[in-house]
Amino acid sequence: MSSKEWPLWEVFIRSKQGLSHKHVGSLRAADAQMAIDNARDVYTRRSEGISIWVIESKQVTASDPDESAEFFEPSESKIYRHPTFYNVPDGISHM
Repeated sequence: MSSKEWPLWEVFIRSKQGLSHKHVGSLRAADAQMAIDNARDVYTRRSEGISIWVIESKQVTASDPDESAEFFEPSESKIYRHPTFYNVPDGISHM
C-alpha cells in the first residue's frame, strides 16, 4: 500500500491543562493505530498531551458555510438564552 492510498486522519489532542480535545492538524496513515502513533510523534513531541483522538477525515461532516445564516439564526430568536434575563447576585464580579 503506497502513501497515496493512505487515508487522511484528523488529530485532536487534550493538553495537560485542558478539559477538551483541540484539533491540531491532519496526517496520513494506513490505519487508526498508525495514525495515533504518528500523531504522538508529530504533535506531542514536548509531552504536552495526555490524550489523542484521531478520526478519518471522510467521517467528518460539516455544515455548509453558504447556509450559515439559516442554520444559526434560530439561536438568535431564543432570547431566553441571552444572559440579560438573569440577575447576578451582589458580590460576584468574575462572571
